[in-house]
Amino acid sequence: MVQVEASLSGSVGQEVPIPKNATAETEPKKIKQPDMDEEYAAAEKLNKELVNTEFAPITEPSHRRVSKNTAGGMLFQFEDEPSYYYVVTTYISYLVLIIIGHVRDFFGKRFHKDDYKYLKDSDGYAPLYNHFDNFYVRRLKFRINDCFSRPTMGVPGRMIKLMNRYSTDHNTTFKLTGDTSMTLNVSSYNYLGFAQSHGPCAEAVEKAIRKHGLSTCSASTTCGNYGIHLEVEDLAAKFVGKPASLIFSQGFGTNSTVFSALMGPGSLIISDELNHSSIRFGSRQSGANIRVFKHNNMVDLERVLREVISQGQPRTHRPYTKILVVIEGLYSMEGNFADLPRIMELKKRYKFYLFIDEAHSIGAIGPHGGGICDYFGIPTTDVDILMGTFTKSFGAAGGYVASSVEIVNKLRVTNPGYVYAESMSPAVLAQIKSSFLEIMDHSPSSIGLERIERLAFNSRYIRLGLKRLGFVIYGNDDSPVVPLLLYNPGKINAFSHEMLKRGVSIVVVGYPACPLLTSRVRFCFSAAHNKADLDYILRACDEIGEKLQLKLSSGAAGEDVGKTNVDKIKKKQGWYSPPRWSIEEVISHGVEDTLKQ
Repeated sequence: MVQVEASLSGSVGQEVPIPKNATAETEPKKIKQPDMDEEYAAAEKLNKELVNTEFAPITEPSHRRVSKNTAGGMLFQFEDEPSYYYVVTTYISYLVLIIIGHVRDFFGKRFHKDDYKYLKDSDGYAPLYNHFDNFYVRRLKFRINDCFSRPTMGVPGRMIKLMNRYSTDHNTTFKLTGDTSMTLNVSSYNYLGFAQSHGPCAEAVEKAIRKHGLSTCSASTTCGNYGIHLEVEDLAAKFVGKPASLIFSQGFGTNSTVFSALMGPGSLIISDELNHSSIRFGSRQSGANIRVFKHNNMVDLERVLREVISQGQPRTHRPYTKILVVIEGLYSMEGNFADLPRIMELKKRYKFYLFIDEAHSIGAIGPHGGGICDYFGIPTTDVDILMGTFTKSFGAAGGYVASSVEIVNKLRVTNPGYVYAESMSPAVLAQIKSSFLEIMDHSPSSIGLERIERLAFNSRYIRLGLKRLGFVIYGNDDSPVVPLLLYNPGKINAFSHEMLKRGVSIVVVGYPACPLLTSRVRFCFSAAHNKADLDYILRACDEIGEKLQLKLSSGAAGEDVGKTNVDKIKKKQGWYSPPRWSIEEVISHGVEDTLKQ
């Protein structure tokens, strides 16, 4: 039986219906023998269309750019701010929602007591859920709950298939409709587009499954350490420029367990205030003292360093046994980079150890995809410990820690995430190994190099376009994570729904994942997108921005991604006319201006 799939190359957000007789089975004697050449040609056409939904072909060879710092050994990042009108109205919106929520609770507890049973003592048992903690979820999040955790199917590539659903109980539960929608995907961390069901990575995974199976069924310290584990560890160490590395089966688990093996009572961890929750969790597990400095604020970091070095430990004032500063290369919610050049200056002066979480930056930035050190041209030998994940740029799962041989050997026997957890699946390792080999091929015809440069172009192009349209955009110009600020809580679900109507899957973010005031859309762009995809998103954002009044940019960041106004901004010479380009002007000038920067 030949099973025919629907064509996936139609317009974004729409599906071509499958013919009724596409999968119908008939008796063998009634089947007319098809022409094998025609059948092969049809299968090849469908296969090509499927591949294009996972990774778009590049429309012009010039749509590539080298990802590197152009500010001459310094970091330039500027965050625009809206007028106080939008700040005040956002707070008022939350106040109205809270008041309405309390009014509903007041009457609900009296007329619908069964709905509040789980928040009260029952038969001598205290409630597991605190009433105050539950208020935000119950009265605010459920209002926009249909924007989160949408079920998907297929490969999270250029496009992604959503399983449509509906709710009959105010977003408390959902039911599937049975049909799907094909949408343009700007919500996944598939930065280099290696999450594919076709191509060299997929073929390597298939071979690994046939050879090794799906699971090691054991920890690395017993019989779960295959040869391919050692190969990936060697590749990871070589790629980031470290003597050795250690791989883990989960990215979150890497940070959650590594600090307890490195730090302890009497030592100090100094952490950026916007570090990932896995870093916070792992730091608390270590038993070390913890201090926090303002996000990417090197003046505040130096203040903390001077204080802890001069004052020592609380109560005893003894010197700390060691100090570890923990930062991220690319902050996934802000889209900005760590000020690594300035941090390295402080490191040389104050002699602390440096730990960089490169979960989002490894593979995604730098001329060769080497992460934040590659981007700034700083040798990785100057950084003590590099951590990263394989979930994003490599299209796989798991994490790694790269450092000196001595530290890696210590982690092999003291890190509970390595000693006790099941080792990484051979299939996942095959995906990682294949991705590494593509990225590390620096020849002119390298597929990996092309993807790195396509991602750099896409990041710059979309940021330039959105800023010129008048949106407030956070982050670094070369970051593939592009936060678009919404502010008002009512616009969170409105923006999500409007984009979905236009066939675009996005991620919207609100409190507590980000500060209360700065609700946002977090676009994650990929090398799998081409200029046509980016232009479609720009047009959609332009329409929705006008409808929801989201074009709030003051112009201080500059309509050319901040490069023209950088000197004037430093001298504090005032504000500038807000950029409000038309969508046609943005698209017609976008490529040329992106390549010039």
